[in-house]
Amino acid sequence: MSGPAYSEILLDHFERPRNVGSFRDADGVGVAKAGECGDVLSIWIRVQDEHIADIAFKAKGCPAAIACGSVTTQLAKGRHLDDADRIADDTISDALGGLPADKRHCSNLGAQALANAIMDYVVRSIERHSSANSTNRTNDARGN
Repeated sequence: MSGPAYSEILLDHFERPRNVGSFRDADGVGVAKAGECGDVLSIWIRVQDEHIADIAFKAKGCPAAIACGSVTTQLAKGRHLDDADRIADDTISDALGGLPADKRHCSNLGAQALANAIMDYVVRSIERHSSANSTNRTNDARGN
C-alpha cells in the first residue's frame, strides 16, 4: 500500500522547511489544529509598518502539514497584513503543486494559523493603544 502522492515542491518544503522556529518577542501568534488527524501548526509574526517583517512556524504532523507551514511563511513574509490575511488554503495548496485530497485540510492549517497570528497582533495593538490612552488620560487628569 502506498502513501499519498506528494509533489516535488511539497517534498522539498518537508525535507528542508523554511522559517522553522519561534520568537519570544512575537507581535502575534496563531495556532490551528486539525481535529481529524491531530496536526497542529503554530505561526509567530513580527510586524513593522503594517507588514510581516519576520515569520516563523512550528508544526506537529504529517509531511503535508509541515510543508504547508513552510510555504505559508514564504507567501506571507514581506506582505502587508491585509494582503497576508487574504492568503487562502487554495493559495497554499497551489504553491505546493497541489495536495492529495486526504491532505487538503493541511492547507487550511496554514491559512488559519496565519489569520490567527494576524488577529492576535491586531488585538494586542488595540490593547496597547487603549492602555496608552488610558495612561495619558490619567496623567492629564493629574496635570502631568
